[in-house]
Amino acid sequence: MQSWSDTALPTVPGAGPPLRLYDTADARVRPVTPGATATMYVCGITPYDATHLGHAATYLTFDLVNRLWRDAGHDVHYVQNVTDVDDPLFERAARDGVDWRDLGTREIDLFRSDMRALRIVPPREYVGAIESVDEVVEFVQKLLASGAAYVVDDAEYPDIYFRADANDQFGYESGYDRATMERLFAERGGDPDRPGKRDTIDALVWRAARPDEPSWPAPFGAGRPGWHIECSAIALNRLGPEFDIQGGGSDLIYPHHEYSAAHAESLVAGRRFARHYVHAGLIGLDGEKMSKSKGNLVLVSKLRNSGVDPAAIRLGLLTGHYRQDRMWTDEVLTDAQARLARWRSATALASGPVAEDTVARLRQHLADDLDTPKALAAVDNWVTQALEYGGPDTAAPGLVKTAVDALLGVEL
Repeated sequence: MQSWSDTALPTVPGAGPPLRLYDTADARVRPVTPGATATMYVCGITPYDATHLGHAATYLTFDLVNRLWRDAGHDVHYVQNVTDVDDPLFERAARDGVDWRDLGTREIDLFRSDMRALRIVPPREYVGAIESVDEVVEFVQKLLASGAAYVVDDAEYPDIYFRADANDQFGYESGYDRATMERLFAERGGDPDRPGKRDTIDALVWRAARPDEPSWPAPFGAGRPGWHIECSAIALNRLGPEFDIQGGGSDLIYPHHEYSAAHAESLVAGRRFARHYVHAGLIGLDGEKMSKSKGNLVLVSKLRNSGVDPAAIRLGLLTGHYRQDRMWTDEVLTDAQARLARWRSATALASGPVAEDTVARLRQHLADDLDTPKALAAVDNWVTQALEYGGPDTAAPGLVKTAVDALLGVEL
């Protein structure tokens, strides 16, 4: 599947400290230690609706990681999937009276457009679930052969499930207790009451073919991939075990990321799926959780179509720390638009205060678990001095403009 067009990153003089990020599995901030090529897998969309601010906040988080790695001189191998075959897609297509493939194509195109507008650096590999079916089939065969997966005793629909107890490490990524796992499994796409399962939290890896559903041939019977194994196969086959970062929203910690890690680790014994598990907080609207069911999604495309500068959307989302659940309000957007205008005015000046320390602080704050509130404050301080007092350094406005573009992704 084709990714969106690349975003050119300017080069900023100097270098910053190494990146440190909060790891969900270890429950602490610790150094990220990539080699010459930094590797990252971020779970992509299920394309049944337009890109909302929750999506944007997640992909913006990992865009910052990508930018910081590149600023440090790393090559970045970034992989993202698209779950272009799944129940929500079928349900929305049936509701709207359209073919599910056409719906998926339309929403993927819109997502690409939103990502380009937000200046998200594209993944090197952008992989659809449909493209990865052969990889999943091979993976499921290995799980069955190892005893990590089993076929339910159902003559009509012999689905295949992963045994949660197949991996001794299971549960380390989320750290949740059994009761929490059971609750979230039921709430987030699991099927605890499926007859024939050995454990209520065993996860589907292959859904046997049903009438009026797409399916693909396999040695163990026609069907389609489960959600978690799709990401496990795509990441493992492109990045290998123990890649640097697996990322996504905090609602993916369990079950999605727990199982995608467990699937891979059951085949690569004793190895972590990823060295770092990084999760972005969720975005709410005016005091309520933002969700499709509530009908209160703020869509990136609608903001753009109403004339909102995508740079202001970026700045608004950067106002809060990436790990915090936070609210989107009219005030957040208004403040972001005002900040953007001030930054553009200051960087358009013929000269300004010396900016090397500002750039150093910007790098330092971002390297410290992506502390964007402090990073924005560092730029704000320089902007205030430039607008109120001026300065003799003719290179400073250009340096700040370049650094804000390269590191924060905001074009001034």
